[in-house]
Amino acid sequence: MRPVRVVIVDDSATMRGLIGACLRRDPALEIVGSAGDPLEARQMIKDLNPDVITLDIEMPNMNGLEFLEKIMRLRPMPVVMVSTLTQAGADATLRALELGAVDCVAKPTSMAGASEALSELAERVKAAAAARVRPRERAPSPAPTADFIPSGHLVAIGSSTGGVEALLTVLANYPANCPPTVITQHMPATFTKSFAARLDRAMAAQVQEAYENAPLEIGKVYLAPGGEAHLEVVRSGGLRCHLRQGEAVNGHRPSVDALFRSVAETAGKASVGVILTGMGRDGADGLAAMRKTGARTIGQDEASSVVYGMPKMAFELGAVERQAPLDAIGPMVLRLAGKTH
Repeated sequence: MRPVRVVIVDDSATMRGLIGACLRRDPALEIVGSAGDPLEARQMIKDLNPDVITLDIEMPNMNGLEFLEKIMRLRPMPVVMVSTLTQAGADATLRALELGAVDCVAKPTSMAGASEALSELAERVKAAAAARVRPRERAPSPAPTADFIPSGHLVAIGSSTGGVEALLTVLANYPANCPPTVITQHMPATFTKSFAARLDRAMAAQVQEAYENAPLEIGKVYLAPGGEAHLEVVRSGGLRCHLRQGEAVNGHRPSVDALFRSVAETAGKASVGVILTGMGRDGADGLAAMRKTGARTIGQDEASSVVYGMPKMAFELGAVERQAPLDAIGPMVLRLAGKTH
């Protein structure tokens, strides 16, 4: 197989060099060009036809978000954002992921930390090359379901690459009295706080980053904080969030498997498990554990997944009771977690 062809777009020559050095270590990747601003990059994309571009946000002549919007409208292709880990950088990166960027990595803050900060970039670029990227024709968000009656079921959702758009779509149907919901999305710590706030603004229900001992109640959605701990569910006078310190599971902390296994143990058949787009196999074993207890389980189908990795592994393991396209998953979750069933 030929290597994945990459164009690097960043206004810093130093950063272009660091990203290039990181990617060149992987023989499955080929750097075919690097550009210092979007105008130069636009011509390079036309001339070189890369498989993936890495894109900075703050650049001269046209910022990265404007450029990304043009790419997704005129020539949809896989884009990995390389962003600063500031609050402003996190907000802008989330906007980029909503616009159609496949993934994001944190830009190193110093030369000394560059190797570690960019350690995941090669894998993410390779995953992006296999992603399904579509023109940005986002349908208007549906109105929240007005007639939902909670049944006491807990909902647990796991996602990774492509998960920002997927979660916005799934949760768009959620009413103010939604089932208590816990989510693990693979994402850096600064981004999860911003993403929880973004979901909260977009939804009728209350969304926030999970915190220790947070009560899982009707109308509340908790997103696992990035980086430091696994989000799990424990029973202590009712179901609550627990942030467990521990080693990474399947290369991730927080891990979808850790969340799903805890839900299998605490909520059992009174739960619904959902596995969405993402690379790797995190969540497959945990979803299987949920299904064995009698929980209802849903996997995103291949056609609507940005990366059909996590849902595929879960499906092949027999953990998925039913597969569904992304826009059908939200209503399906509410049917399974409501009193009509």
